[in-house]
Amino acid sequence: CPLVAAAAAMGALSLGWFALCLGVAVAVDRGNFKTCEQSAFCKRQRAMKAGQSPYRALLDTLELSDSRVTLQLINDNNKVHLLLELYRLQGNMTRVKINELKPLKPRFEVPDVLIADPPTEPLSVVSRDENGVVLSLGDEARRLIVSAQPFRLDIVEGPQVLLSLNSRGLLAFEHLRPRKDTEDDNQPGLWEETFKSHTDSKPNGPTSISLDFSLPGVEHVYGIPEHADNLKLKSTDGGDPYRLYNLDVFQYELYNPMALYGAVPVLLSHNAQRTMGIFWFNAAETWVDISSNTAGKTVFGKMLDYVQGASETPQTDIRWISESGIIDVFIMLGPKPADVFTQYASLTGTQSFPPLSALAYHQCRWNYNDQEDVRAVNQGFDEHDIPCDFIWLDIEHTDGKRYFTWDPSKFPKPLEMLQDLTDKRRKMVAIVDPHIKVDSGYKIHSELRSKNLYVKNKDGADYEGWCWPGNAGYPDFIRPDTRAWWASMFAYDQYEGSTENLYTWNDMNEPSVFNGPEVTMHKDAVHGAWEHRDLHNLYGFYVQMATAEGLIQRSEGKERPFVLTRAFFAGSQRYGAVWTGDNAAEWDHLKISIPMCLNLNLVGISFCGADVGGFFKSPSTELLVRWYQAGAYQPFFRAHAHMDTPRREPWLFGPENTALIREAILQRYALLPYWYQLFYHAYLTGQPIMRPLWVEYPGDASTFAMDDQYLLGRDLLVHPVTEEGARGITAYLPGQGEVWYDVHTFQKHNGAQNLYIPVTISSIPVFQHGGSIIPKKLRIRRSSSCMENDPYTFIVALSPQRTAEGELYIDDGHTFSYRTEKKFIHRRLTFANNTLTSRSDALFHFTLEISSE
Repeated sequence: CPLVAAAAAMGALSLGWFALCLGVAVAVDRGNFKTCEQSAFCKRQRAMKAGQSPYRALLDTLELSDSRVTLQLINDNNKVHLLLELYRLQGNMTRVKINELKPLKPRFEVPDVLIADPPTEPLSVVSRDENGVVLSLGDEARRLIVSAQPFRLDIVEGPQVLLSLNSRGLLAFEHLRPRKDTEDDNQPGLWEETFKSHTDSKPNGPTSISLDFSLPGVEHVYGIPEHADNLKLKSTDGGDPYRLYNLDVFQYELYNPMALYGAVPVLLSHNAQRTMGIFWFNAAETWVDISSNTAGKTVFGKMLDYVQGASETPQTDIRWISESGIIDVFIMLGPKPADVFTQYASLTGTQSFPPLSALAYHQCRWNYNDQEDVRAVNQGFDEHDIPCDFIWLDIEHTDGKRYFTWDPSKFPKPLEMLQDLTDKRRKMVAIVDPHIKVDSGYKIHSELRSKNLYVKNKDGADYEGWCWPGNAGYPDFIRPDTRAWWASMFAYDQYEGSTENLYTWNDMNEPSVFNGPEVTMHKDAVHGAWEHRDLHNLYGFYVQMATAEGLIQRSEGKERPFVLTRAFFAGSQRYGAVWTGDNAAEWDHLKISIPMCLNLNLVGISFCGADVGGFFKSPSTELLVRWYQAGAYQPFFRAHAHMDTPRREPWLFGPENTALIREAILQRYALLPYWYQLFYHAYLTGQPIMRPLWVEYPGDASTFAMDDQYLLGRDLLVHPVTEEGARGITAYLPGQGEVWYDVHTFQKHNGAQNLYIPVTISSIPVFQHGGSIIPKKLRIRRSSSCMENDPYTFIVALSPQRTAEGELYIDDGHTFSYRTEKKFIHRRLTFANNTLTSRSDALFHFTLEISSE
């Protein structure tokens, strides 16, 4: 268990915490993490049942400007006024904001996540009476209906209700107020809350918010990662809501709604007619309830009674509950899956375009012992003819868990070690965590303290907690000056022993605080004007942002960074990769890696993978081989293992298993041109790389809950073998009248069928779509950099329905020159009449040249 090692090193932790860790070694101790019943605001909000809302729209306060409509809402129970803002955004989106009209002080609104202020389009009033207002959303048939009493919003298209807000009357907004010595204000959890031995002082009192959404005609919803659960989100009736609260959860359990390391508050709905998205723009602790219901006939009032719902129509109801902040929600109206991805990307940005080498194979362990160990592992890949691009170092490489340093006895010559990797055209990743050892002789700590850049506790002193180094401080990454200082620490003259082939891994950035409530920072810690509760889910986002900026700055803006993060939020896709955290060497953990990464891809984070082989425990050779085969077809491909597990390099399991693992890795390297092309498109357009089948086949209901197979782009279908002892799998090949080809045998199969495929331990079921051309490189060398000047091979899969088409994207693989100097080649490929032709992609209206040796 990681914490056992930490406790032994620190010595000062309580016996209770040490015992907690021993329990976690077997499975997560749920008692250390809150349920909704134990979270005062969640319990309070969930106790409110659907019914008549106390909120009423004051139609006489309506104001219409070029960019928005505003009007006031009043809670008829307590007479508190709220301000409603409605925006029609470019690209078929609607934004709804609700805040206090006159708060005692400002409430937190999430900064830095949106890439720009979303451009608006004019709203116009179509009609109004005493019951409500009808606003035009541009399209003649699309309307936004504001009903006055009770307050409710409906987005309709013709006679169809697309989405309703507050239709179940669950809007709630706890306003800021001074504490009064009344029975109501003295209820437990309002002004102070205790969990286990930790007390949250709650100086602002109750500040939670809630809003419900109804989706008529919808039975399938997805997203809101991170949870170790299926692709399709389940009803939470009778259990806990899905929780979004970044937490360090060791060896997490599967198929439950517990919070994990990251939180992206984006939910997608899909049926055969339409795909939509809801982006709940709030960084506080959040719970999401999901109910499956039947839409009843809805009564709107005389002016709106043309809008009808059918009683037999299925409906999904969503309720968002957050501890603080404001209600700020983006409704993405699609209507196609690709439209929703484009809409969300226009808000939070697209997946960063990584260096090509980052898409290759990564070898990691907690920990490679010393420089000689690294040299031996590096040499082992060559001796066993297995390609590898990165070797990773975990926390033990540092001088006493002081990040930006090297252990002087184990890693005395880091420049020599890095040069050895460079000689093989390989690279290294070293961990840099955001908890900083409190040590006056440690430069990083001394500068943070002297510059006053640490998070503060509720009393104004530097916040300190226990983590790997012992007593640690936590930089206040919410501050731009802290992020700028952190980025400057990656300069070669600051980070001694670093070179251009050293990249970075941000772990423990939820943030993890071993002796904190729920293993994280106290909610009443202070970031300037804000409490930690307001912005908890942003901490890891900012750590990765600052780290990526540091890697860019050290090269004077020339080189693309690679940064892996464990904690994330909406927008984290702009800064690098994520992984699914501390999984286990179990078959179910292999299976769950697919829906976990699919849900991340649906909300913009395409660069996702799971620890190959499982972090905890030791895999059987069969499980290890199957995990390599699955991992080779996931965007981020890294093997990683706990320090207490036996060594697990690919050549340690006998010649036959070494050959099987080698073959899986070789398949990854052969497809690197296709992977690189997919990442380029993700960067340009926001379309996911790893896709549920319904994304490309939105009318095929049989795909809507499918999460044991997936598409890479449009043209590769992958069905990993994830059952122990499997002798066959059944893959669904979509598309009536389409054809698919087994990439290993080139055997052709018709679409729209369930195909049984006998498998052996060497089988990786992958199919190429008829009518596609996929680029590969078949001369596999020790690393991707060694292959840069090798020829391309194009695999043409013919189709009776259409001409085979594909593309080829090439640049230098590591700099920003594709963007700053337009140095790249992008060719559109066509195969017709037994002839392969290429032309410049018409998407780009300029001619490009790159040098080639």
